[in-house]
Amino acid sequence: MNLINDLDFTNRKVKSFDVKLITIQEASTIIKDWHYSGSTNGLMVSHCFGLFCDGLLIGTIIYGGLAMANAWKKYASSPDDVIELRRLACIDKTPKNTESYFIGSTIRWLKKNSNYRLIVSYADPYHGHEGIVYRAANFTHNGFTSKGKMIRDEDGRLFHDKAIRTTYTNKDGIKSLKPFAARLKQRLKDGLAVYVNTPGKHIYIYNL
Repeated sequence: MNLINDLDFTNRKVKSFDVKLITIQEASTIIKDWHYSGSTNGLMVSHCFGLFCDGLLIGTIIYGGLAMANAWKKYASSPDDVIELRRLACIDKTPKNTESYFIGSTIRWLKKNSNYRLIVSYADPYHGHEGIVYRAANFTHNGFTSKGKMIRDEDGRLFHDKAIRTTYTNKDGIKSLKPFAARLKQRLKDGLAVYVNTPGKHIYIYNL
């Protein structure tokens, strides 16, 4: 666990926190320890934001293309109009309303600096999430996704079932599985990972 978790920011005012664009590598350091997925593998990333207190990175939000193919058709005439809030994580010892303040700050940035028309995000009841933070940030509940399945490895980490089909194209134009996808596929074959059924996720939307 990152040693920053030993610091206590609960008595700070959320408006004293800074929100800045960061790299996916920086964002991953927070996701690794404070998001239930523990991973950014397979994400289509557009923008990464960091939440800072006294220069210390204490949270991250990652936006990117929608994980569910063609889901954008429910909301817009073009995939370029819709962006998904793919990851949100803050360290434990932050004040109340930190996450909604953080989301609001990134929304204001997107309104000013992008042409997106809609944000979509999901809250997963399989992990005990109901989307309270999205309601606090003025998102609208828009129903549920279909029930699905995930892959759980021997360390308890969960991956979308399509993770084993994640590919990349090398400099010679040859398409191959990404290394993490190949390892996960092998774990399934070896019985070190299993499929688990999951309930539908809460869908939340925010009109920009």
